[in-house]
Amino acid sequence: MPIVYEKLIALKIPDVEHSYGPKDCMLYALGVGLGLDPTDEAQLAFVYEKNLKVLPSMAVVLAHPGFWIKDLDTGIDWVKLVAGEHSLALHRPLKPSGTVLGRTKILDIVDKGPGKGAIVYSERIIDDKASGERIATIVQSAFCRGDGGFGSPPREQRPVHLIPERAPDLSCDLPTRPEMALIYRLSADPNPLHADPATAKAAGFPRPILHGLATFGVCGHAILKALCGYDPTRLTALAGRFSAPVFPGETIRTEIWRDGAVASFRARVLERDVVAINNGRAEIRD
Repeated sequence: MPIVYEKLIALKIPDVEHSYGPKDCMLYALGVGLGLDPTDEAQLAFVYEKNLKVLPSMAVVLAHPGFWIKDLDTGIDWVKLVAGEHSLALHRPLKPSGTVLGRTKILDIVDKGPGKGAIVYSERIIDDKASGERIATIVQSAFCRGDGGFGSPPREQRPVHLIPERAPDLSCDLPTRPEMALIYRLSADPNPLHADPATAKAAGFPRPILHGLATFGVCGHAILKALCGYDPTRLTALAGRFSAPVFPGETIRTEIWRDGAVASFRARVLERDVVAINNGRAEIRD
């Protein structure tokens, strides 16, 4: 059945309790490309349990509600679903272990019209179970390419962060592994689009694509490396708009503009010269 606006906006997404530990932190870091050079001590700190550091972007997989767009009665053509935008605000640095609670709700639905798809905005709040302390707030959008024209109250897409018009102040090139999507999906998002060649072809791709949030994690790594000296406590917010798929094995160049505590960025795939993430914004603590 197609999307029914009133039904989807009122959808109850189950809360999630998630316990994680050092192995989960290391697996996530491997899934976004760290440890490619096992002698790089700065990266080793995120993939080796000795004095383990946690990537700030790992918050996106904590208390993840799973593939609810497919598993719940949403009316969305999940095969044609792609990530839209993602915004992460960290209220405190992540610990190497803990138990967290995630509460996800749909914020808004934008019907772009027949044949133009729809955008579903959702929010996930992540709290520490023991203390109740807020850890992170995540707002994201899903572009439902196979939907649209179902009728909904008039809505506008949310504005995006504008990239400065000047040349980038610096850039950071990071490779992705051919099997990176297979590693990343062990942390979250089991969508077969990222593992099953037949599903990828049904969605219009020649082969499985990298998770948008894996590319997001690569950008977080680049910001951490280029601006934070690999100190995860300094990166407090990360946001971007997904604009093109990445195929595992390609190289991502993160182009960065620094303006005080705010860094703008975009991710470019070098092999095809396409922008995979645009309108990126990060907040850096000095």
